Amino acid sequence: MNTRMRRNSLCAAGACFLFLFAGSALAPLVGLENDEALFAGGIYPPRFDYALHVGPYRVPLMLMSYVGALKSWLYAPLLSLFGPGLRTLREPMLLAGALAIWFFFLLLRRTAGERAALIGCILLATDSMYLVTTCFDWGPVALQHLLITGGMLLVVKFYQERGWGALSGGFFLFGLALWDKAIAVWMLTGLAAAAIVFYRREVRQVLTARRAALACAAFLAGALPLLVYNAQTGAATFRQNAHRDTANLGAKAHMLVETIGGPGLFGWLTAEDSQTPSPHRPHGLLQQASAGLSHLAGHPRHGLLMYGFLLALALLFRAPPRERRMALFALLAMAVAWLQMALTQNAGTSVHHTILLWPLPEFVMALSFAALPKRIAMAATGAIALSGLLLLNEYSVVMLRNGGAQSWNDGVLVLSDYLKTLPPQKVCALDWAILDPLRFLNAGQLDLVSGPAPGCLSVAHTKAFEFFPLKSPPEGRQLLIVDHFGRSVFVVTR
Repeated sequence: MNTRMRRNSLCAAGACFLFLFAGSALAPLVGLENDEALFAGGIYPPRFDYALHVGPYRVPLMLMSYVGALKSWLYAPLLSLFGPGLRTLREPMLLAGALAIWFFFLLLRRTAGERAALIGCILLATDSMYLVTTCFDWGPVALQHLLITGGMLLVVKFYQERGWGALSGGFFLFGLALWDKAIAVWMLTGLAAAAIVFYRREVRQVLTARRAALACAAFLAGALPLLVYNAQTGAATFRQNAHRDTANLGAKAHMLVETIGGPGLFGWLTAEDSQTPSPHRPHGLLQQASAGLSHLAGHPRHGLLMYGFLLALALLFRAPPRERRMALFALLAMAVAWLQMALTQNAGTSVHHTILLWPLPEFVMALSFAALPKRIAMAATGAIALSGLLLLNEYSVVMLRNGGAQSWNDGVLVLSDYLKTLPPQKVCALDWAILDPLRFLNAGQLDLVSGPAPGCLSVAHTKAFEFFPLKSPPEGRQLLIVDHFGRSVFVVTR
């Protein structure tokens, strides 16, 4: 490794550590969202997962018809060692996100060279939407990014070096991604379609019957739990989720723009000033400095990434033919993947779907910017990265001041602590977003049931926070659970 490569590797590693540091600062600032805790259903009771029984062991395969239990497998040993908590929940996914950034750097280095690799790494590490959706992994998306980016890296390595291990490893990771969440098929088919259009000749050069068989076997091995589940349930993944809908294409396109631009989670993940009876003032030098920086920057809610992406598209003609073809490959893969989510019912209208297209936007920008003169390229990259960091700082300031919005308020932490003080009894969760967080926070120690039951302690949301209104609220002595920002969130009826 020459001096330039070593210097760029150190810079890329620094970008990964910056990502980890920023994410670690955000991790404890909001409460626990229901889908973020969904994987605990494969670890703690009550168990709602689909599992195989192997002798005395219960092996979870699926949490939902399209969400696998891979995250449950990874977290089971971590939770047994460290116990449940916000940092135990979020920091492993931040590590996965940082590792995906490193894989992305290596992928660009192999395909486009040192300058593009460093540009792409910096852009991805400072992308506010990538960081926030990775830290608060309710999608879930963190493992999707890691597995698909890692698979792409290994497939490129196979093409360059013809190693059987890289080929099987890459397709095994693609299979794991499909098991982790079946909508990985969007990105996988997008990448496959783009490869057929732009790299047909290269695919033919390396495709033999033995290699195709090995790739298929590795892919099926990675996706095996999903295949077993569908074999035993009559293809439930496809029957329950493959429904087309063209009614909201405008809203879905708007969400894609919001995701690239950066404001997509203000007011949904974070509470607004008007929703907070007791906003918190900044305490300590770091919080005061962060609030001061937010004020100086004008409380930004948009970054420059969208403008950078449009600039990259406009400048593609400057890129050499080889790099231009790679950029067109990424754009077609994005288009095919996005069209699938846009045409799927109940998909594409949330950041946790559109962010699955990442890191392809940064891939296009890295290729286009790398063709510019060095100073101009680094100036553009620096400006976009700075805007991303300022936007991350704004998310941090708003979280510190107002906490999380409806699905993310920290009232569930107060509720969990209160329930731990009571004698053992059955707890009935009467609304969505109660059972899964309590199961995780209490490591399955609470006797939780979904819906009303005789003689139980009932937990519901207040009117301002409920997801599904109760037709007949339970009768009895009631206690309000108030979050740390003065909002009455839960009603406990005894």
